[in-house]
Amino acid sequence: MLMSKCGNPLVSLLESLLRVSTSTSKYVKLTFMKQSKGKVYLVGAGPGDIGLLTVKGMKCLQRAEVVIYDLHLNAQILNYINHDAEFIYAGKRGGHHAMTQNEINTALVRKALEGKIVCRLKGGDPFVFGRGGEEAEYLVQNGIEFEVVPGVSSAVAAPAYAGIPLTHRLYSSSFAVIPGYEDTTKEESAIDWTKLATGVGTLVILMAVKNLDMIVRKLMENGRRPETPVAVVRWGTRPDQKTIVSTLEEVINEVKDKEIKPPAVVVIGEVVKLRETLGWYEHKPLFGHRILVTREHAAGFEPLEDLGAEILEFSTIEIVPPTCYRELDAAIERISTYNWLIFTSGNGVRCFFERFFGLDKDIRDLKGIKICAIGTKTAAEIKRYGIKVDLMPEEFRAEGLIETFLKVVGQRSAQNSLWGMKFLLPRAEVAREIFPEMVRKLGGEIDVPAAYRAIKPELHGKRLKRFLQEGRITIATFTSAATFTNFIEIIGSDAYAFLKEIIIAVIGPVTAKAVEKAGLKVSIMPEQSTIEAMVDEIIQKAARTNQ
Repeated sequence: MLMSKCGNPLVSLLESLLRVSTSTSKYVKLTFMKQSKGKVYLVGAGPGDIGLLTVKGMKCLQRAEVVIYDLHLNAQILNYINHDAEFIYAGKRGGHHAMTQNEINTALVRKALEGKIVCRLKGGDPFVFGRGGEEAEYLVQNGIEFEVVPGVSSAVAAPAYAGIPLTHRLYSSSFAVIPGYEDTTKEESAIDWTKLATGVGTLVILMAVKNLDMIVRKLMENGRRPETPVAVVRWGTRPDQKTIVSTLEEVINEVKDKEIKPPAVVVIGEVVKLRETLGWYEHKPLFGHRILVTREHAAGFEPLEDLGAEILEFSTIEIVPPTCYRELDAAIERISTYNWLIFTSGNGVRCFFERFFGLDKDIRDLKGIKICAIGTKTAAEIKRYGIKVDLMPEEFRAEGLIETFLKVVGQRSAQNSLWGMKFLLPRAEVAREIFPEMVRKLGGEIDVPAAYRAIKPELHGKRLKRFLQEGRITIATFTSAATFTNFIEIIGSDAYAFLKEIIIAVIGPVTAKAVEKAGLKVSIMPEQSTIEAMVDEIIQKAARTNQ
């Protein structure tokens, strides 16, 4: 045994710990266990429109180490989750349960006891017919700390997106939300139809389509007028939202004729009359369009969302460090020898400066070097570092860039050369050589070190493939040949048939050539190779199809 008389304080501490009583040891153990427990957040994801996810809900998702999620969510929400997190699917489709409620409860507790931050991600609001109350009770029974993050319920969101206010001073001063899935074979209903039928101004019924005939019958039997206005809103807040307006006595036939299926929200009451004047969402210029974006981050596509389209982000490229930094590091070390620093993308800007500052360089080391940006987004990224852009050519092809530099250096009329000019172009590891070759032919020097690589991510396209099969995507965008070829590899050979049925938009002739080589038609290719120009073309094209 180690002896403490040597005066070693560490040995003394160990001996003290060994003398701790049995009861104290149990207390220490229990305290450690208590502190090592994780926490569960019951988060409402809203009814579909990703913009309806709350700020707090987003923060919980970004912190989560485990996410247990349901079916009826906007899948784009999952893009905001830490991708090192564990994803557990607990949805229900067509009556099939991926997990029973008991299994979900057990998983929440088990993961929390592992010390994990767990996010239980539920459609709508956790406490509005979402069984969140049951899950919270189980957590309490097992001593697990939890928080509830309310979400926007479809009970209020779907009517709002259909232009129906649940209350209005002239039409209704009360509303009630009831479930429509109650078992019709039950001897006694949990709903008091005698009071509900005439005692509430507006009725909102969730999950009601399958039992709508029973609901209508109960309401009319208990005094609700047959001519009462009724609206049925399917897939509320989404591009495929569909709304029908009828009356209590006719709505069953309307639902059958229009083939309205779950999920849908039923609104009963005089407020339904206001839809004719207050309908807004379905009148947006790009309503009904779901647009596929195949690059990382959907920045630049926001105008499409503002006009009513939904962006489905499915990045087929991932930006990672280059295989080797040797060439880039060498270029950075001799940065003062360059006349021009050229950036062709925001990725190039971010990756260059990350390495630049990582090598303990200072922004002052760029003194005297002129900066060229290809495209407004690239220029905006450069300005984030407090650097002024000296040149942004109007034409983004290699030939146009060369013409611009020849004019700027003032040697076009004399020698038509770039003699004596030295350029640095940090770029992707695999890139076209047209511009560098032209610079060298005209007497200039250019270094093109790899600042990053664009690789194919490990993605599963099952959900996207289903959307394509069901015709729920109207426009696909490709910003490079790599985004297109990777998309084909991820989705498989079926991708060709899917893409033949939708509008294809590309940036630049190189991407167009890759698409057309595959036997597909390019419908949109802007004159300028920028996201902004492509978005403008999409708006014009999509708006015409909606007329």
